[in-house]
Formats: sequence, structure tokens, C-alpha cells
Amino acid sequence: MAELPNRKAGIIACSGEELAEGTVSRLAALKVLQELRPRDTVTICLPLFLAGGEGDRAFARFHPTIAVDGCELRCAARATEMYSGKPAASIVVNDIVAERGLGKPEGRRRLNAAGQQAVEATAQRLTALVDEVLGRKGQTASTATDTSGGAEEEPVQATCACGSGIPIQKLAIHGQMVEVVALPLIFKQFRSAGRGPDEATLRELMETVKVYNPVPPQAEASYREVISREYAAYCKQETPQ
Repeated sequence: MAELPNRKAGIIACSGEELAEGTVSRLAALKVLQELRPRDTVTICLPLFLAGGEGDRAFARFHPTIAVDGCELRCAARATEMYSGKPAASIVVNDIVAERGLGKPEGRRRLNAAGQQAVEATAQRLTALVDEVLGRKGQTASTATDTSGGAEEEPVQATCACGSGIPIQKLAIHGQMVEVVALPLIFKQFRSAGRGPDEATLRELMETVKVYNPVPPQAEASYREVISREYAAYCKQETPQ
């Protein structure tokens, strides 16, 4: 049976070079990606995301995304919301520094002691948010990443969303073209399970669609009608494996 990709937390960090807090955000994100939650996270490059195509932005809509910004301008959070929807969570280095009573981070290439403390504090907050958005609260770094039952595993490396776009399908709903994230995979999953275009299947299919796509309540009937028609057409073309 075809399966949807495992959901991970996408981390999109500030790319500002002019402030030390931008460096803090990137180093904190890297620490989570490489050390603290390597199996549960992927990185999304902000400049490539801004210039990216449908697949990259669909990836950020499929996976819960956490924005890590250096300052109150919140460039990463705003870019995510503009192109893929509001981030699942958002943090700002300046806020964490103020909350913890840390000194001001300084040094864009080589951080001072306060900057290094800010990296640790931001990484801790980011790790907690990763666990929260993935429904894994209360886990330590070891319990969240070790699923081997004690067996020795290959080292885990940080991965990137580049080239890992989630497929989308464009549908005409209410006279507008709407991008439905992961619909081709969802159709394949249900059809591989031998599910026909009946009422029970349609209900479950719509619930799955809504996991990955914001469906306005007032438009749900229209989504349901169009997706039902598309799935029926898909079933005529595809034979369960």
C-alpha cells in the first residue's frame, strides 16, 4: 500500500547577515537539525523558498513549519505565511534573549559568550516546539531519535527540503484554481487499499485532505464534490496493486 511521507518539522531560519541574532538563529537551527532532532526535522532554505516553485512551497504546507527569526521583523515567519500558510510555530531570538536575561549577542561570524548562550537557549526552545508540533512532548533527544531498540544505527545527518517537493493537484473549486497538497498521494493510498468511490471512503478521504490543506468550512461542500468526482475518475484509470 502506498504511504504518505512521514511528517517532519520543517525549520526555516532567518537569513539576515547584518545582525548577530541572525547568526544565532541559523546556528540554533543547525544544532537541532544535526544533534537534537535529526530524524524529526528538515531545513528549508529561506532564499530558495522565496524563489522556489510549487513543489518547495507545497513541502512547507505538507510539513508543520517552525520559523526562527533573529529580530522583530520576522522575515522567515512572514515569508512562510505569504507562500505556504501560517507557520505552526514561530520564535524570535531577541525575545528569548530578553526572557532569559542574557547579554546582547555580538559578532556576526564569531559570536561572543552571550551569543553562544543565545544559541543554546534558542535551540532548547526550538527542540521543544519540534516535539510539540509533532505530538511528541516530553521526549528527550535520545528517546525522540532512537527507534532502534538498542541496535547500532547509521549516523543521522540533517536533511534539506530541496528536491523533496510534495506533489500537488490543481482543482477548479468555486470558480478558482486551488492547489491541493498531496492529493495524488492520497488518491494512490486509498486506491491501493482497494477503496472505491463510495460514501464512507469519501468521508475518510476528505478528513485526510484536511490534515494537509486548509479547507474553509463554507467551501467544504464544494471541495467534497470536486474531490469526489476526481477520485471516481482516478479509480476508473487505476487498478489496485
